[in-house]
Amino acid sequence: MPGQQTWFVVLYAFTFFFANFGPNATTFVVPAEIFLARLRSTCHGISAASGKLGAIVGSFGFPYLAQPRDKSMADAGYPARVGVRNSLIVLAVVNFLGIVFTLLVPESKGKSLEELSRDNQETAASLEEEEK
Repeated sequence: MPGQQTWFVVLYAFTFFFANFGPNATTFVVPAEIFLARLRSTCHGISAASGKLGAIVGSFGFPYLAQPRDKSMADAGYPARVGVRNSLIVLAVVNFLGIVFTLLVPESKGKSLEELSRDNQETAASLEEEEK
C-alpha cells in the first residue's frame, strides 16, 4: 500500500494540474478564439498581462492580508491585518467571481477564427464596393 508521502505527491500533482488547467485555457486559448483578428495579438497580450498581474497581486498580497489582527502576533515587518481565515474568505470570493466571469466568455461553437471575427464578410463587402 502506498505510503503517506506517495499520496501527498499524487494529490499535489492533481491539484497542480487542475489549478493550471482552467486558468491557462482562459488566458491563452480563449483570447485566440474571441478577439477580432486584427486586434488579436494586442488583446491577447493584455489578457495574458492581466492574468500575470492577478497572480502577482495574489502572491504578494496574501502574506500582508493574512497577518493576524493582533499586532503582537503579526510577523516582523508586517502590519496587523484581517487574519488567515478572513483572507481565505476573500480568496474564495475572488475565485467565485473568476468562475462567474469565465462563464460569461462567449463560446466559439466550432466556428473558425475568420467566421468569428467576420473578416470574410468584411473583405467580401469591401471587394463588392470596389467592383461598383
